[in-house]
Amino acid sequence: MAVTDVIGGTGGRGSGGPWRNWAGNVTARPARVAAPASTEELAAAVRAAAADGLTVKAVGTGHSFTPAAATDGLLIRPDRLTGIRRIDRESGRVTVAAGTPLKHLNRALAAHGLSLTNMGDIMEQTVSGATSTGTHGTGRDSASIAAQITALELVTADGSVLGCSAEENPDVFAAARLGLGALGVISELTFAVEPEFLLTAREEPMPFDEVTDRFAELVAENEHFEFYWFPHTGNCNTKRNNRSQGPAAPPGRVSGWIEDELLSNGVFQVACAVGRAVPAAIPGIAKVSSRALSARTYTDIPYKVFTSPRRVRFVEMEYALPREAAIEALGQLKTMMERSDLRVSFPVEVRTAPGDDIALSTASGRDTVYIAVHMYRGTPYQAYFAAAERIMTAHDGRPHWGKLHTRDASYLAEVYPRFGEFTALRDRLDPERRFTNGYLRQVLGD
Repeated sequence: MAVTDVIGGTGGRGSGGPWRNWAGNVTARPARVAAPASTEELAAAVRAAAADGLTVKAVGTGHSFTPAAATDGLLIRPDRLTGIRRIDRESGRVTVAAGTPLKHLNRALAAHGLSLTNMGDIMEQTVSGATSTGTHGTGRDSASIAAQITALELVTADGSVLGCSAEENPDVFAAARLGLGALGVISELTFAVEPEFLLTAREEPMPFDEVTDRFAELVAENEHFEFYWFPHTGNCNTKRNNRSQGPAAPPGRVSGWIEDELLSNGVFQVACAVGRAVPAAIPGIAKVSSRALSARTYTDIPYKVFTSPRRVRFVEMEYALPREAAIEALGQLKTMMERSDLRVSFPVEVRTAPGDDIALSTASGRDTVYIAVHMYRGTPYQAYFAAAERIMTAHDGRPHWGKLHTRDASYLAEVYPRFGEFTALRDRLDPERRFTNGYLRQVLGD
């Protein structure tokens, strides 16, 4: 096992020095870094940290905007805890090491003719980092990645290893699928998968008023519906993904590069940089950029439809609202922006999910709409996010655990009916708070 005592330097994979997240807004300076290659090495690292009085946090690829993984104790790096451990085609189950990036999982599944049912639009995260913070896509019937977990292996505060499923330690399994790293360190996850299928994606510009008027219809008629509204305009871009009998018809190499790389990343990067330098230019840029993406339809395997390259760096806040509150909250957000001096270059993203049974899932117990606001990295975001957060919390919104927010345990206990169930389990599994940090003290209490 690779272990490093941190004494300075800029840091890097498996090395000492400060750790920084993808967006660059969170820095941690751990006393020690470990990169275990097995469950046994992971458990030994936790026991050694406990003997030395260090707290422990596992980090993924740093795609959370909150300091959920930050620690000044032992930082567990995922670099060597990777790979597919078992594939059971008959039961439709795949077991994967916790540090495996989603992109590697998706490609391995595709090589075996298998797929997750649903996923988010970014696949750089590790499987445990994504599930532990509630990463989700959009779906009428299919839920978050955590809801597709059927079993997991958890290293607890005393270094013991718990196998967890609906049959084995079911109370721990029920909560640890989305556990914020508060219950232990996950070493492996088992997902339900299905034979690979095809999705037809239909991307189409649509006016804001039409999208909001037809929102319930568009969600009901499509397996996966989402849209992006461009602030300072009345323009949206919609995406509908539905299963298809085929044949596969992926985007052409040139046209796909123009849409996904040149326009959505290259040109958008330049537009954001100009907007950061000259905020008054943002409304005009928004009107042009909101019309730049044309309608297109293509058919491909799931991960190539669900996911997109995201090279423009930003900070983000996302709230999960009761489905019935979606249109009112969006209208209030649009009105607030029209009446303010805010200049926002990033579109507002709207997705959905069905209710699930995970205690700290943002969709726990209710059909959900997600409203996400973003700002280009380096641009002041606080006023915009604070104003949006006031609207979201007025509708009993639940903040995404990995995205910026200011809520604390007293608020979260009110909007999560099973919040006390989770904190009681935490008290049992980690009474000495081996896995705590400042963020968990904020959102879960001491």
